Amino acid sequence: MNIHEYQGKILLKKFGVAVPRGGVAYTPEEAVKVANDLGGKIWVVKSQIHAGGRGAGRFKNDPDGKGGVRVSKSIDEVKENAAAMIGQVLVTKQTGEDGKEVKRIYVEEGMDIKRELYLSVLLDRETSRITFMASTEGGMDIEEVAEKTPEKIVKVAIDPVTGMQGFHARKIAFGLGLEGGQVKSCVKFLMAMYKAYTELDASLVEINPLVVTGDGDVIALDAKMNFDDNALYRHADVEEMRDEDEEDPAELEAAKHDLNYIKLDGQIGCMVNGAGLAMATMDIIKLYGGDPANFLDVGGGATKERVTTAFKIILSDANVEGILVNIFGGIMRCDVIAEGVVAAAREVSLHVPLVVRLEGTNVDLGKQIMADSGLPIISADNLADAAEKVVKAVKEAA
Repeated sequence: MNIHEYQGKILLKKFGVAVPRGGVAYTPEEAVKVANDLGGKIWVVKSQIHAGGRGAGRFKNDPDGKGGVRVSKSIDEVKENAAAMIGQVLVTKQTGEDGKEVKRIYVEEGMDIKRELYLSVLLDRETSRITFMASTEGGMDIEEVAEKTPEKIVKVAIDPVTGMQGFHARKIAFGLGLEGGQVKSCVKFLMAMYKAYTELDASLVEINPLVVTGDGDVIALDAKMNFDDNALYRHADVEEMRDEDEEDPAELEAAKHDLNYIKLDGQIGCMVNGAGLAMATMDIIKLYGGDPANFLDVGGGATKERVTTAFKIILSDANVEGILVNIFGGIMRCDVIAEGVVAAAREVSLHVPLVVRLEGTNVDLGKQIMADSGLPIISADNLADAAEKVVKAVKEAA
């Protein structure tokens, strides 16, 4: 689960992570009130959407404008910038051309910034350890830094037996070129960040940029936080921060039916049982020249109703030009899958090629059910045969 920047800062602040003062606003008038309450002479107005690159983004109604993060030097500018953002669609490199509508903004106090750095903490699956990544190249894409100047990235893995120790934090601080009181401020920041990451069951905390002020303080100027969905039952306060407007409607619908669905950019819809088999199915579609439109794992105990729902979710994507159903029936029975496929195809008036590969428990009965349905279902003998047939059928139908 993702949350907004301002929500991430609220959580981080509870653990002692230094963040600027600010407030959320849903109207220009609320933005003015927040700015007045903060005081000062400079404020930053930030669009709140679940996507990075907001500052370099563009609004569809004003493609030559200033982007989704704007410095304001007067209360009138705060109101003007808030009005220009709220209700408008912001396009960034992470949203795609559809963009996301800005429904709220964050008004934050201006900071005396001397340096911009990068910092994140995440689980490194290669080492099975929580790992800090830091760089002197703040404000830039860490992927670009890793590709062009990998020597500017500092990595520190934390042994789960010891947890975060002072020497870990000092290694990062020195690696960032901090000195004097900056090191002390950074160590305090890092220890708090680690505590927030572990106790909130986060999967990612990213601060870009992390800034050093003129007074030598280390402060999170941005905050991106992702959480492990499987641990949300332990964090009701975090789950309440979920903004369903920022999530894909099909993914939300799938979650309600215990279906694991992720929308992709291709044209071939996939329905598979088992995450590993789903990944293999997407790979082989690519191998035969197609592009998967989704990841969809119906699980090992899917019912006819869940299969029907899965089918509808796949077809709700207008980009889908063909469907590949790939089921290995161990716990999952092939006849149940076949009944669901037939019922769904009839209910939604199937209009795209459908290729089905079944293997395992009750496979012959499943194939018979599909054959007797009278629907134009293309049967496949194995995974390679299925991928080849669905890619061919999509190309012929185009």
